[in-house]
Formats: sequence, structure tokens, C-alpha cells
Amino acid sequence: MIFVYAMSVMSVSGAVMAALKPERISVIAGMLTFYLVVTALLTVHRRGPGFNWVEAGAMFYGLTVVITALIFGVAALTSPPGAINEPPPAPGFIFGAVALLGVFGDVRMLLARGVPWAQRIARHLWRMCLALWIAAASFFLGQADELPESLRIMPLLCTPVLLVLLLMAYWLVRVLFTQWRPRT
Repeated sequence: MIFVYAMSVMSVSGAVMAALKPERISVIAGMLTFYLVVTALLTVHRRGPGFNWVEAGAMFYGLTVVITALIFGVAALTSPPGAINEPPPAPGFIFGAVALLGVFGDVRMLLARGVPWAQRIARHLWRMCLALWIAAASFFLGQADELPESLRIMPLLCTPVLLVLLLMAYWLVRVLFTQWRPRT
């Protein structure tokens, strides 16, 4: 639970600080990270089949992330070239697409009133790992200029970011395509 609390506080505070700057992409990254962490937690703490109002609320928050990302993406797309503090449109659309995938998964889970064990663990894995990947990329790649000069070696900075993706892929394959179960 320490990971959940730390990621939740980090993502919300990051989104608020980014909104005050304003840095639109960081706002979306913080909102998306919070959404992924909360829905991953809800996935593993699901009590059983049935409709869950908290999961429905999280799904609507995810839809808010999608809409906000699309609004920021379109604003970046239609802004004049060289506008101050205007990020490129692609990150907004990418974060919006990831949030939309999450919302589709939420709808599927709500309509099915739950999912089987392997799919539930895979849902938890991709959401937690993607949230960790966003945090790792933001720290190691987004803040590289804040690190000492001796550590600004791009292969060194990319290693933790890529490691998160590789571990996510390994565990998704292991959970979904093998008969792996945790030992109890």
C-alpha cells in the first residue's frame, strides 16, 4: 500500500503544481497516473461479482482524463507555431488514448460484473506498471537537467524506464499465457 499512497500523492501534487505553472502535458500525466493507480488498487481489492459504485466513479474520472487530454491535444494542434508553453499535440493524444483504453476496460469490468483471475491480475499489472513508467520517465528523462552532469548519460537514464516496460511485458505474458498462480 505504500506504493499506492506514494504514487497517489506524487501524481496529484504533480498535477496541481503543473496546473499552476501551467504545463498541460504534466497535468494530464498526473491525472492519468492517479487514475491508473486507483483503478489498479480497486481491481485487486474487488469483493466479488456485482456492480461497484466506486469503480463506476473511477471510470468517469478516467473519462474526464480522456476529455481533458483531447482538449489539450486539440488546443496544441490549433495553436500558432511557436506559442509559449504550448507542448506538441502528440503527448496529449497518446495519454488520452491510454486513458480511453483504461475506460474501455472499466466498462467491460462493470458490465461483466468482474473478470477472471488472470485477466484481473493482468489489469492490475498493466495499470500499476504504466503508472510507474510515467513516474520513472518523468524523473529520469524529464528532469535529466536537474541531475549532476556525471549522471546525464542517456543509456544510464533510459535503463530504469525501459526496465519497467520489460518487467511489465514479462509478467503480463507469464500471467496471461501460462498457468502461473502465486503460491499460497
